[in-house]
Amino acid sequence: MLQMKLSIAFCVLLMILAQGSSPSAVNVRLVTDEADAALAILAKRKLNQPIVDADWQRVFQSEGYVRLKQRETSMQRSFEDADFKAFMLSEHLVSKATALEDTLARWRRTDMTHVAQRALAYLPKDATIRAKIYPVIKPRENSFVFDTGGDPAIFLYIDPSKSALKFENTLAHELHHIGYGTSCPRKDVAEAIAKLPEREQTMLKWVGGFGEGFAMLAAAGGPDVHPHAVSDADERARWDGDMTNFNGNLRKVETFFTEILEGKLTGKDVDQKGFSFFGVQGPWYTVGWKMAVVIEKTYGRAKLIDCICDQRSLLATYNRAAAEHNRKAREPLALWSKAVLLQSK
Repeated sequence: MLQMKLSIAFCVLLMILAQGSSPSAVNVRLVTDEADAALAILAKRKLNQPIVDADWQRVFQSEGYVRLKQRETSMQRSFEDADFKAFMLSEHLVSKATALEDTLARWRRTDMTHVAQRALAYLPKDATIRAKIYPVIKPRENSFVFDTGGDPAIFLYIDPSKSALKFENTLAHELHHIGYGTSCPRKDVAEAIAKLPEREQTMLKWVGGFGEGFAMLAAAGGPDVHPHAVSDADERARWDGDMTNFNGNLRKVETFFTEILEGKLTGKDVDQKGFSFFGVQGPWYTVGWKMAVVIEKTYGRAKLIDCICDQRSLLATYNRAAAEHNRKAREPLALWSKAVLLQSK
């Protein structure tokens, strides 16, 4: 009996050691201190109670607020405590207090690990996702990632019009970006790209913009799920309308790539045009998503992940997949011209 107990104890010890030597690929934590402090001020406003300096300091010293200020400052945007106070004291915001509180309560119930696993399904096996999630009450109604190379953070604007499912979708999208940075591009790919002529390196850097489309696919959960299945009717209609012009948008991006390779676009002009393709959900999203779907449906998810991590192969792989698709399609998909297929040179 004693020997059996020792054997069981030894097995348990081995299990613990094994778990310790293989840390989880996911470490995601929700940090709500900024939102909690802001909601406390709004609660006082609703009751006509005085707001004292300690209330403001709770906001300004919160981890979420400190890091939000760091991010805005890094973007050369003004972010002053006095401006934030004015925002918090607006009548518009106090009227939304209950809705903001209810929305945060719904978001707290989200299984963060499950959402992260959705993102990992579209990343290499060695990818990891480590991030702090900051739901925030702030003047600008945007969501974004920050400090991905240091202490990765995702800031999500608390929007009462967004359902819990939409919150999960947005979170999965941003977590895919963070996971990408842990495993892509592979070392051999990065070294090979670094040896290319400068113009080709610049073009390939911008091919990375299609990562927005990959993240859309990952967040949806698969190629047969509409990327705006959990969005409101207006968002879905805008996406569907943009997708009807897929071929035209592909050509716009192709022109951008060609102008880089020919030296017609340089310096700030490259960035200005490249950033214009983000928009609300511009070609980096729509064209990227469609290419990813066509590749996955033709060659499988593993091949798509290879392309995600080696932007040199993306356009050529899409061309081959789209050519197969076009043999049966009523409306053929546009293909990239040979001029931008760097891998084929």
